[in-house]
Amino acid sequence: MSVTTETRAAARPTASSSSYRLSFGRLLRSETLKLFTLRSTWWSLGITVLLAVGIAVAVGLATQSLPDEFRDQVPLNPVTAVVSPLQLTMLVAGIFGAMAITGEYSTGMIRSTIAAEPRRGAVLLAKTIVAGATLVATTVLTSLIAIVILTPIYGSNGFAWDDADLTWVPLGYSLLAIASVTLLGLGAGFIIRNGAGAIGATVGLLFVAPLILSIFAAFGESWRWVVDLAQYLPYNAAGTLVNGGGDDVVPALIAIVAWPAAALITGWALLRTRDA
Repeated sequence: MSVTTETRAAARPTASSSSYRLSFGRLLRSETLKLFTLRSTWWSLGITVLLAVGIAVAVGLATQSLPDEFRDQVPLNPVTAVVSPLQLTMLVAGIFGAMAITGEYSTGMIRSTIAAEPRRGAVLLAKTIVAGATLVATTVLTSLIAIVILTPIYGSNGFAWDDADLTWVPLGYSLLAIASVTLLGLGAGFIIRNGAGAIGATVGLLFVAPLILSIFAAFGESWRWVVDLAQYLPYNAAGTLVNGGGDDVVPALIAIVAWPAAALITGWALLRTRDA
């Protein structure tokens, strides 16, 4: 009897005997598949492209149709039209980032993800790369389509590709803003683990907080510091960068990097200590 028991125990495989391990490349591939096999991903990105291009073209047509006496009061730089949908795209990016992780918590798929890759920091990093790259690529595509359409509309007042400050810098900052807000939403999703809560927190920080802080401008100079603080919120910092902030560029850059970094670091810390 003891011999039979020992034989069965020896034949039983152990978990530590497996030499297979999920590589980071395969983890990236799995996160990409999970994201792009959802119909909601394609719908949200497609609608974003259509609306963003539509707004950019509408702004371009509107500025070109103005009478000559008003043209000096309106910026004719076509890049202004290309980045004009930034508020819309930042809103979609924040929601997209939040839903990229909260959907897994609502369905319980996060347990399978953690079981397949116990290194939770690697899971967060993979989701960060996939979500950020997706929204940046979408913004690049949107900008290219808008540029192609706007080029004949502006004619001789077209894009100054040889002037980095007028063209490349605002376009680059718009991509940075989109990546920043996407990762901010993702970090909020890891922290709150609820779709409605994470979206509410992200949208509140982006658009509600600046409005609340601006109210303090009516309370005199003693509250001016609160109004100045609003300039370091994500949306205001993005506007400073895209519109050319002069001496305020460096603080705006620090702010737009610090917000998603703080959210992701907090999300990472909580992911390591909480049950999936």
